[in-house]
Amino acid sequence: MNHIRVYHVDAFTQIPFEGNPAGVVPDASRLTLTQMQKIANQLNLPETAFLLPANDPNADYRVRYFTPQEEINFCGHATIASVWLLANEYGWGKKADQITLETNIGLIPVHWDKSQNQIGKVTMTQISPEVKDAPYDKLEIADLIGIDINQLDERFPIKLAYTGNWTLIVPIKTHQAIDAAKPKMDQLALFNQKYSITNTHLFTFGAKQGFDLYTRDFAPSIGIPEDPVTGAANGALTGYLVLENIISKEKSHLIIGQGDAVGRPGTLYVTIMPTKTDFAIQVGGFAHVTIEGNLRLPESWSDSLD
Repeated sequence: MNHIRVYHVDAFTQIPFEGNPAGVVPDASRLTLTQMQKIANQLNLPETAFLLPANDPNADYRVRYFTPQEEINFCGHATIASVWLLANEYGWGKKADQITLETNIGLIPVHWDKSQNQIGKVTMTQISPEVKDAPYDKLEIADLIGIDINQLDERFPIKLAYTGNWTLIVPIKTHQAIDAAKPKMDQLALFNQKYSITNTHLFTFGAKQGFDLYTRDFAPSIGIPEDPVTGAANGALTGYLVLENIISKEKSHLIIGQGDAVGRPGTLYVTIMPTKTDFAIQVGGFAHVTIEGNLRLPESWSDSLD
């Protein structure tokens, strides 16, 4: 019998069963991509991260991300979950203050705060953001996300934004309007597949007290009807806000809330860092290891497990 260690980590929260759950397999070195997909489907969490030996000498691990349906290039909350686990339970917090992950989109440095030998917030630096026009009919988008077109916030454009996955950014007037959205999941999935969009991300500045922004995210085209708290999408949103001159690229901080609509509230701490040539986006949060255990697989499950 083969035993594969697996964890269920709630990201962007310190409270179990809140935030966004991610699967983490800290040693996937003997798994094929097909097996990773089967495990992700079995865990049935929004994403599962599989940690592998790095190919790049500048990285500490290679990581592959899978939804229950398919591999994706990058996942923010599974990155936070993986590094939280490594720092707290695999000794990295005692010997370093950051690690670098090799992903399909490049190297992602991730650091953690530490006080009196306790690991605090974990923060990833995302790749440089991009935005491009979203030449879609507003009425169609409002219909797909199940919201009255009058609740679209006309002060800001609907755009596509990227920090690893192309995300459709849709501005909404209020927190209440976002929570009331009832997407037509099957039609939204087809729309996103047609235009190679990974997810649809609603945002508002009309957030509850203590937060700068409130968001909600739908990704039915990759097998996730609603992703509770999304690190990659909120990084893309922040890039959009800067590149569209809605907020300044001078050093600033945002607190973003997400997950209320599905009973899994989470908090993201975003920093916009000026660089010599442009700016960088850092997305951070806490995590909580909720489940740990072993997958028990027969010796005959695969030739690669010897």
